[in-house]
Amino acid sequence: MRIAHDIKIVLEFYDALGFERLPVTMHRSKRSTEILRGNRKSTSAPQSFKAAELKKAALEALREEIGDCRRCKLSRKRQTIVFGEGNPDADLMFIGEAPGREEDLQGRPFVGDAGKLLTRLIEKMGFAREEVYIGNIIKCRPPMNRDPEDDEVTTCVPFITRQIEIIAPRVIVSLGRISAHILINTKIPISKLRGTFSAYKGIPLMPTFHPAYLLRNPKDKWLVWEDAQKILARLKEERE
Repeated sequence: MRIAHDIKIVLEFYDALGFERLPVTMHRSKRSTEILRGNRKSTSAPQSFKAAELKKAALEALREEIGDCRRCKLSRKRQTIVFGEGNPDADLMFIGEAPGREEDLQGRPFVGDAGKLLTRLIEKMGFAREEVYIGNIIKCRPPMNRDPEDDEVTTCVPFITRQIEIIAPRVIVSLGRISAHILINTKIPISKLRGTFSAYKGIPLMPTFHPAYLLRNPKDKWLVWEDAQKILARLKEERE
């Protein structure tokens, strides 16, 4: 009867995240872990499952649901879908705009020159890249790296929304103008947004400059490091 109860709770957890089926095998754990924070009280995992395992499985199910996506016109010229990568149970989540050329070729977020700069920032903050989660608003590269169009954002943003719900980070960092504008629904210039926390569905969100911008304007790196110090302080508060 206990096994049946656990299965029922796991299925309710996945149903709350919008999944219709569970494609992977789960493993038992001795610890009770609440999976979702804030308003996610009704979708906690049973004692017999680890949070990270549930979240990893949920992300895998979401990636399978996306499939070889043809939902918008970006699919016509893209090489690969760039889903996102990192720790499924990360406290810190970085969200950019859309893949660039290198990301499109490799199927990984932030692996070009801007990605190398982001990786250095993450390491300077005291994390390994694998300890955080990195994603984008848009999963396919827009032609010539143009801004995503409204219909493309409307089509793709539910996927990053569900990634955030699954990972439930303590702090989100939005990289660049478009990511910030979409996540916190504003048109305020990034130069005025950065450095001050906003919120995404109750999660503290720090807007900051995109690494690609810093490649063109290296003098502003100190501003991003200033933002990083605030992020680290907020993470410490959220963990206490």
